Formats: sequence, structure tokens, C-alpha cells
Amino acid sequence: MSAAQRRLGRLAALDAALRGRLVVSVQPVDDGPLDDDATVVRMARAALAGGAAGLRIEGASRLAAVRAAVTVPLIGIVKHDLPASPVRITPRLEDVHALVAAGADLVALDSTERPRPVPLAALLSAVHAAGLPAMADASCAADARAAMALGFEVVGSTLSGYTGGPVPDEPDLHLVRELARAGCRVVAEGRYHRPEQAAAAIAAGAWCVTVGSALTRLEHATGWFAAAVAAAAVPTARTPGFPAPGQTR
Repeated sequence: MSAAQRRLGRLAALDAALRGRLVVSVQPVDDGPLDDDATVVRMARAALAGGAAGLRIEGASRLAAVRAAVTVPLIGIVKHDLPASPVRITPRLEDVHALVAAGADLVALDSTERPRPVPLAALLSAVHAAGLPAMADASCAADARAAMALGFEVVGSTLSGYTGGPVPDEPDLHLVRELARAGCRVVAEGRYHRPEQAAAAIAAGAWCVTVGSALTRLEHATGWFAAAVAAAAVPTARTPGFPAPGQTR
């Protein structure tokens, strides 16, 4: 079977498994208490127990550990902080090769129009040569359309709001809707913090929805609740019998 035939077969399997479903991005906060392979594997299994149909995993060795524990589709990425490029998501050919060897079903690449160490077309060719489909992590409709013209099978709203300026609070449903109308397989991703937002993405035409921080970055989710509670607290309200901060009995 040729690489092209394997790619089309894998894409058909992804369509059957992920269309209209939830993908969970299991990427703990870097260097946090949950940032180890064994914990990521347990979080991945917990996400599947809750109903996730697929997983997005960062790092080839970590993806291999998850691959050994689950059978669902895995979207693989490798992140780098490069000195000469703002592109972080799977920017190098060796990243593609490592993800393929680790067992990824779909390889995601930053598809933004920014300086990069390897041309996007070369990275895409490496993914396709391995018999896998590729996902373009886009920041805008122009990124996504250019990626589709190159031959990407899937596009994501992953980087919308993350390539400069203040990060918005809400997900980019407008981008999801625009790309879905253009006929793209769209992964709605980025700032989906509540179930109703994920449902709205499917209603807007998303192929599937990826949720990360709200489910697998406990520090972030806890921070949202802590900030909301603190903002709503009445400064003068004190628990009876307890002194105010800075006071003694």
C-alpha cells in the first residue's frame, strides 16, 4: 500500500472517530506537579473515561507512553522555544519523524505566516511521506486557506489570538464558522473553557472540538475560580469570630 493510500485510510478512520466529538489536549503546565509521563497517561485514560474520542499530546516520548496505553486517535505535536523563530509547534523535520515513530495518527504543525526554520511545505511532505494526514494550527482564515492549498487535511483555530496583542477571553467561533463554510475539516481549539462553548463550535460547523486547559491544566482552571471568587467577595465581610487580615484578637 502506498503512503497516499495509507494516508487516505487513516483520514477515513479519523473522520469516523472524531467527527462531532471531543478531543482532550493533555498538556500539563510545564514543570508543574502534573508534568510527568505517568501522570499524563493517567490523565489521558481519565479523559477517555469521561467521553473523549481522541487526545492531543505534546512530545514524542510522551506520546509513545500514551500510545502504549490507549487505542484512540492521537494528535501529536512537539513544542520548542527557538531563538530565531516564534514558531513553536512542530517546527522541525526531526519533530515530525519522532511523532510518526511514536505512533501519532495526525501530526499538527504551526501554519502561521511567520519566520520558521523549515518551510511548511517540507514539513507537510514529511508527514505525508509517512502515510499520515496533517493538521494546520492556524491563527486566521488566511493561514488556514493557504494550508489547505498546500494539501493539509485538517485545520485548527488553535493559534487564533496567540500571535500578537492581547489574548481574547472567548474562543474564535467566527473563524470556525468561516472555515467550515469553506469546506474545511475544522478543529475548534483555543479558549474553550465551558461546555456550552464547545457545543457552539459544533453548531458552527466544527469537525471536532479540542479542550485543554479547562480539563488538564489544574493550575489554570483553579486560578479562574479563585479569581472569580476573590472578585465577588465583599471586602468588609468577615467570618464571625475571626479577625480581619493584619489584626489580632
